[in-house]
Amino acid sequence: MGRHFRHSSVHPNPNSCPETIRGRLPMSDLASPFGRIESLDEDDIRSTAYEILFTSCRSYPGFGGRSAINYYNCASDDGTGPNSPRKAGELGPAVVTSRLKRALGLKMAGRSPTSRRSYSFDLNPSPDDSSPQKAFNTAPIGGNRLRRPLTAAEIMRQQLNVSEQNDNRLRKTLMRTLVGQTMKRAETIILPLELMRHLKPSEFRNAHEYHLWQIQQLKLLEAGLLLHPSIPLDKSDANAAKLREIIISSESNPIDTLKTSETMKALSNCTVSLAWRGCHHNTTDIAHWIDGYPLNLKIYDALLSTIFDLKDETSVLDEVDELLELIKKTWSVLGLNRSMHNLCLTWVFFERYVATGLREPDLLNASFVMLTEVAAADAKKADREPVYIEMLGSVLRSMKKWLEKRLLDYHGCFGKESVGVMENMLPILFSVKKILEDEHIGDEEAGVGADHYIRSSLRIAFSKIVEEQNTTKTAEVQDPSEALIRLAKKTKELAAKEKAVFSPAMKKWHPIATGVAAVSLHGFYGSLLKKYMAANPFLVNETILVLQRAGKLEKTLVQLVVEDSVDCEDGGKAIVREMVPYEVETIIHRLMKQRIQERLQKGREYILRAKQTETWNPKSKMEPYARSAEEFVGFAKEAAENFFEINVNVSESLFRDFVDGLGSLFREFVAFVACCASKQSYIPTLPPVTRCSRDSKFLQLWKKAGCSVGVDYPNRIISDEEIKPRPSTSRGTQRLYIRLNTLNYLEAELRSLNKLLQGKARFSSGIPANVSCFEATHSSIHEASHHVSEVAAYRLIFLDSTGVLYSGLYVGDVANSRIRLAIRTLKQNVRLLCVIVAEKAQPLALKEVMKASFQSFLLVLLAGGNSRHFSKADHAMIEEDLESLKKMFCNCGEGLIVEDMVESEGEAAESVVSLMSLTTEQLIEEFYHVSGLDGCTAEEAGEKLPLPPLPAGVGEWSRFDPDTILRVLCYRDDRAANQFLKKTFNLAKRRPAIRII
Repeated sequence: MGRHFRHSSVHPNPNSCPETIRGRLPMSDLASPFGRIESLDEDDIRSTAYEILFTSCRSYPGFGGRSAINYYNCASDDGTGPNSPRKAGELGPAVVTSRLKRALGLKMAGRSPTSRRSYSFDLNPSPDDSSPQKAFNTAPIGGNRLRRPLTAAEIMRQQLNVSEQNDNRLRKTLMRTLVGQTMKRAETIILPLELMRHLKPSEFRNAHEYHLWQIQQLKLLEAGLLLHPSIPLDKSDANAAKLREIIISSESNPIDTLKTSETMKALSNCTVSLAWRGCHHNTTDIAHWIDGYPLNLKIYDALLSTIFDLKDETSVLDEVDELLELIKKTWSVLGLNRSMHNLCLTWVFFERYVATGLREPDLLNASFVMLTEVAAADAKKADREPVYIEMLGSVLRSMKKWLEKRLLDYHGCFGKESVGVMENMLPILFSVKKILEDEHIGDEEAGVGADHYIRSSLRIAFSKIVEEQNTTKTAEVQDPSEALIRLAKKTKELAAKEKAVFSPAMKKWHPIATGVAAVSLHGFYGSLLKKYMAANPFLVNETILVLQRAGKLEKTLVQLVVEDSVDCEDGGKAIVREMVPYEVETIIHRLMKQRIQERLQKGREYILRAKQTETWNPKSKMEPYARSAEEFVGFAKEAAENFFEINVNVSESLFRDFVDGLGSLFREFVAFVACCASKQSYIPTLPPVTRCSRDSKFLQLWKKAGCSVGVDYPNRIISDEEIKPRPSTSRGTQRLYIRLNTLNYLEAELRSLNKLLQGKARFSSGIPANVSCFEATHSSIHEASHHVSEVAAYRLIFLDSTGVLYSGLYVGDVANSRIRLAIRTLKQNVRLLCVIVAEKAQPLALKEVMKASFQSFLLVLLAGGNSRHFSKADHAMIEEDLESLKKMFCNCGEGLIVEDMVESEGEAAESVVSLMSLTTEQLIEEFYHVSGLDGCTAEEAGEKLPLPPLPAGVGEWSRFDPDTILRVLCYRDDRAANQFLKKTFNLAKRRPAIRII
C-alpha cells in the first residue's frame, strides 16, 4: 500500500545521527499547524484529552463498563488457563497483529499482550468486584495475586501521563454524574462543568490545588467557548461577557460550586447557553464546548500521540488498531470525521518522525501513505467543511515549510550517510505541493520542483564556501586570485559531490538533475569571475591562472551536462543554453592585445620623450650613440621578456601583433633618427649657363697699377689663411655621425631582439619555430642609414669643406688653386669620421663622402660660376687632381673602400675631364653628334637647337649628355667657344661684379 522508503539512514541512537542530518537547521523548528493555545499548556491538553476519551468510552471495559474483561494468564504459556481468550488447540499465545501497521508499512514489535506493563490482580475476586466502582480500582488487594496485561484504558492513561489520582477523580465524577444516565451521549455532556459541580475541595490535597484545578477547567471553557468556538460569537453576546467576568474573578478566589451558589448558577447558565447555541436545545444535538478549531485538533493530536511506545518513541504500539478504535469515539465530541482523522494521523506520523531526529523512515512512510489517502479520497470530496479546508492548508503548509527548509539546503542538511533521509522526504514534499496546488490553498508556482531545490541548495552551498573563504581572507589577507583559484577547486568538488551523492536521488524527480546542478554552479562561479575580471582588468600571471582554472572548471561542468543530457529529447540543448560561456580564450586574447597596446603606448612615450630631449651627443666614447636609443632598446627587450612572462600559450596571431607593433615602434624611432633634412639642402644652386670671359682690359690695367680691386664672386669664400689645412667637420656633421651610429646600434640590437623572440617562441605551442621578425624594420634601418650617411657626406663636403672644394678649387686659374689643400683637409675629416663613426657604419659613410666629393668636383668643372674658366692646357692638371682625389679614397682605411668602387663612382668625373682634353672644335662636333645635328652649321643649329635640358640630377652628367658638353664649352676660355655659343645660343659673356676695396 505504501511507498517503499530507504532504511539505510536509520540511526537508533540520536547521538549517532550524523551532523549532516541535523545540519544548520534545528529539528524542533517544525511549526504546529494548529498553533498554540495560550491559555492551556500541554499537560492541560493531555488531561482534557483523557477526560474526553474516558467520557466517550465510558461504556467500554476498563473505562467503567460492566462487561467482563478477559485477561491473559502469564503463568499459562499455552493459552489454556481459565482466563485465556483462546481455547486449547488454538495457535500459541495471542500474538497481536495490526492491520493498520501492515497497511502503513510499520514494523511489528513482535510482543504479545503479556509484554504490556502489568498490574497484580486477584484470581478469585469477590462478587462485589464486578461493580463499577471496583472496576475502577486496579491497585493490589492482597491475597492470591497474578500479573495481568494492561487494559486499553490503562494504556491510554499511561500514554497521556494521567495520574491515578486524577483518573480516580474522573471515574468518581462520572459515576456521580451519570447515575441513571448511562445512555446519555458524550457529546451532550459539558465535561468541565460537570467536573466542577461534582468534585469537591476535599478530594484535593489542599485548597490551592483545588483552586488551580478549577482555573484549568475554566480556562478550558474559555478556550472552547470564547477563544476558539466552532460557532462564531456575537460581540454583544451577554453570556460570553458573563463567562469572561466569572473567569476573571475566579483567578483571585475559587468559585463556590454548591447548588445554592449564584456564581455557579450563572456559570452553568452562560456555559450551557454558549455550548448549545444553534442547536435549538435539542437533546439529541451536540454541546459545542470543545469542537472549535484548532482546540479540538490540539486535543485530538494529543490522543493520537498515544499510539507511540513510551519506551521507544519511534515505535508504534502493536495495539494501535484497538487504541484508534477507542480514540475515534471522541469524534462526535470534538466535531471530527474520518477525513480530519486521516489528516491528523498524517501529521502525527510526520511530527513524530521529525521529533525523533529522522531516525525511523517507517514513520515518514506511514505519513506518506496517509497523505496519499488524503490526496486520493478526502481532499477531493465535494462536501468538505470549511474547517477541513483550513485544517488541510495549515497541516500541508507546515509540512511543506519544514521539508523545503531541508531540501532548499540539502547540501547543508544531509550527507553521504543520510542521503536516504533526503530521498524519503522528496515524495512527501511533492505530494504536499501537488495537493496544495490542486486545492488552490497554497502559494505554489507551476514548474517549481526539483529544479528549484537543486539550484537553491547549490547556491547556499556555494555561498557558504565563498563565505568561508572570505573569513579566511580576512584573517590571512588572502590574495583574491588565490581565493578564486581555490574556489574553482571547491566548486569542482561540490559538483562531484552533487553527482555522486545527491543526483541519484534527484534523478527520480528531474531527468537532468546533474546537468541542472552543473549549470547552476557554472553561473555562480561565472558571476564571481566576472566581478574579479572587472576589478582586475590587467593581464598578469595571477589573472591567467584564474582564467585557466575557470576554463578547466567550465570544461568539467559542461561535460557533466553533456553526460547527463544524453537521453533528453533535445540532447540537453535547452539546459546548455543557460550556460553563459566564460570565454576564457577570448578574454585572454583580449587582455593580451590590451597588454600589447599598453606596452606599445609606453614605447611611444619613450619616442616622444626622445624627440623632446635628444641632443645627439654620444653616450660615451665607448658607446658613441644616442642615449635615447639605449633607453628605447631597453624598453623593447623588457617588453619582449614581459610578453612571454604570462603563463599562456601565445597564438601566432598575437605574437605577430606584438612583433609588428614593436617593429612599428622601431621604424618610428628610426624615422626620428633619420629626420635630418636631405642632401639637396646642401648642394649649391646651379649658376646660369653663360659664356666664359677673361678679366676686362680695364681690370688688367687696374691690377698692374697695384690698386686694391676685388671681384665679388658669389660662391667665393676664401682667404689667405686657407693655405694651411684645418679641421672642417662641424658639430652639426658630427651629430649626424651620432645618428648614423645610433642606427647601427639599433640594427645590432634588433638582431639580438629577434633571436630572443625566436628563442622564446619555441616554447609556445602556437608559434612556428622558424618565425621571422622585423624584416621591414631592418629595411627601414638600411634606408635610414643610407639617408643619414648621404646627408652627413654632403654636409661635410658642401658646407664644412666648401672653402677648399666647391668655393675654392680652380678659382681664378687652375695652376694656382690645385686640389692639394682640399685633399689634405679631406683626409683630416675622414680620419675624424673614422674616429666617431662605428666601424660597421664606416664603409657606407665613406662611400657617401666619396660620392659627394666627386659630385663637388663635377660642380667645380661644370657649374663653378663666373669665377672659373678652363683651357685645353688645364686638362693635364685637372686630370692629375682627379687621380689624386681617387687615390685618397682608395687609401683611406683598410678595405673600407675598394678600388673598383672608387673607379665606379669616379666615372662621371673622368668622362667630363676627358671632354676637357678635346679642342673646341672637337667639343662642338661632339655636341652636334650627341644632339643629333651632325653636318649642321652654327647658324643652322642655332635655328633648330634650343638649350639642352638639365640632366635629371647633377650626378647624371657625362660626355654623352648635350648639357654636359655645352657646359664644358661655356667654361672653355677661347674665341672659338665664345663664337659658337654666341651664334648658336646667343649666350652673353660673364660680367663679374667689381668692387674697390
